[in-house]
Amino acid sequence: MRRSWMLAPAVLLACGLGAQAQPAGPAEMTFFITSAGSGKGADLGGLAGADARCQSLAAAAGAGRRHWHAYLSAGAASGAAAVNARDRIGAGPWRNARGVAIAPDVAGLHDNNAISQETGLTEAGATVNGRRNAPNTHDILTGSQADGTAFAGAEDRTCGNWTSSAAEGAAMVGHHDREGLRDDAPSRSWNASHPSRGCSQEALRGSGGAGLFYCFAVD
Repeated sequence: MRRSWMLAPAVLLACGLGAQAQPAGPAEMTFFITSAGSGKGADLGGLAGADARCQSLAAAAGAGRRHWHAYLSAGAASGAAAVNARDRIGAGPWRNARGVAIAPDVAGLHDNNAISQETGLTEAGATVNGRRNAPNTHDILTGSQADGTAFAGAEDRTCGNWTSSAAEGAAMVGHHDREGLRDDAPSRSWNASHPSRGCSQEALRGSGGAGLFYCFAVD
């Protein structure tokens, strides 16, 4: 009896550690990178189309009860004000499909988040190819400056507010793997690394992209 009593805490501890090692369920996921783009380059059907894709992918993964938005900015157009990506993703905190914390809030997301190739997972919990993989798909569409705001003036970094798949034009992208051609701040930026070389699917592939974007649970 005494020996059994002494073993009990060890058994309970092992069970506890096993539970912690299990991946998070879909209900706990509040952040992911889309597993695929629209197939039309940076034409995502506007912000509404991008949000709908986030919602659809989340639902397919079992996280559809949450309200999802794409991390995308949009420029002022047709009398409508610019939209900042940071203002449309809720308050946080955010965790990936494996339960790893990404950021506690909007300020933390833009100051010192945990997005990397290891943590920037798809809705299914898969990793996304980085610069050292083939094909490289580390260019993530954002249309945003480093602080998560839209570009001012006539400078279009959103491929016509996510409606263009033309060979020309540009969208600002970030590197989810935090790697680029140089070891500098833009190359390591998750949301504002460089403009794309066009808006078509082929153009996005040319600089290491596939039309992927970030999705965040608003609630």
